[in-house]
Amino acid sequence: MDAVPVVATSPARRGIPDLLQRPFDIRSLALTGLFVLAVFYTMYFMRSILLPIVLALLLSYLLRPVVRALARVRIPPSISAALILLSSVAVIGYAISFLATPAASWLEKAPYSLQQLQKKLLPLQRPMEKVAQASGEMEKLTAPSNLQAKTAVEVKQHPLTDALYVRGPEVAMSLVAMLILLYFLLAYDGVFLPKVIKLIPRLADKKRAVAIAHDIESHVSRYLFTITVINICLGIAVGTAVGFLGLKNPVMWGAMVALLNFVPYLGALTGIACMTLGAVLSYDSFAYALLFPATYLGIAMLEGNFITPWVMGKSLTLNPVLILLSITFWGWMWGIPGVILAVPILAAFKIFCTYINQMEPVAEFLS
Repeated sequence: MDAVPVVATSPARRGIPDLLQRPFDIRSLALTGLFVLAVFYTMYFMRSILLPIVLALLLSYLLRPVVRALARVRIPPSISAALILLSSVAVIGYAISFLATPAASWLEKAPYSLQQLQKKLLPLQRPMEKVAQASGEMEKLTAPSNLQAKTAVEVKQHPLTDALYVRGPEVAMSLVAMLILLYFLLAYDGVFLPKVIKLIPRLADKKRAVAIAHDIESHVSRYLFTITVINICLGIAVGTAVGFLGLKNPVMWGAMVALLNFVPYLGALTGIACMTLGAVLSYDSFAYALLFPATYLGIAMLEGNFITPWVMGKSLTLNPVLILLSITFWGWMWGIPGVILAVPILAAFKIFCTYINQMEPVAEFLS
């Protein structure tokens, strides 16, 4: 009887059936994509509810070290949380009332400053105006002669008035919900973690969960606190510099710089544009007016390229491309609050991914 030859199966041949099962992987990938889209749609649909929750959670990470510091001097968390929130609301309310008058006057004069800027840039605009005038004459020659011009009179309200009238009650309710939730997160610190640990069966997993929770909380708190301090110092530096140079309302400009610096890149560009308009309105010399946005730009570049990387370290640096994508996404999702919260949300997500083994490549990609 002839022996039947035995053909050795190579690993590559053994992997062929696995390749034939790729439709299952594609199906799971499609289901994952649909699930992600459903999550995004749910977040967009529930943005009025999720925004105060996310804001309260991030602020709790920022203020929780203060509550724990007061607990060391035997002040109960319920009392310390109330004191922190009341003092914060009082300071913010006083700042808004103090800055409301100069900000409103500047907004009223903004159209006039645009006209002044246009007049000072007139030598550069004359060639473009000649081209536009020539194209307008060509349109008049080609247009029908029997058309009569009609003048329409339309009365419009100010956009800020419409926004306050439409969105005012919703914003007020969101602020109240955020403050109430923030109080309970600060007053009942450490209540939810023991309940989660109790549900974990193994002791090693419990210890690992406690370590991960504490590390994530400490890193997020340190990031938010450091960024807040850096932005306040930047606002003080810019406000002091432009005040010494002679620009009116330096406190308003410093507060604007500190708030806009929570939005990387785009915030600095917006602040430079606003300061340029304010300086053009205040000074007749266009060259001297440009000194103020140049000062702002120089201090912002020093902060962004040297101070913040040195203080934050490489572990909390983020990919600039992903920062812009995060600002775009959260701005579309939640508007101006989403633009401000985009970078803190991205940083918190990166820190969370760092402590999960399966998500370490995502954290590396975000760096």
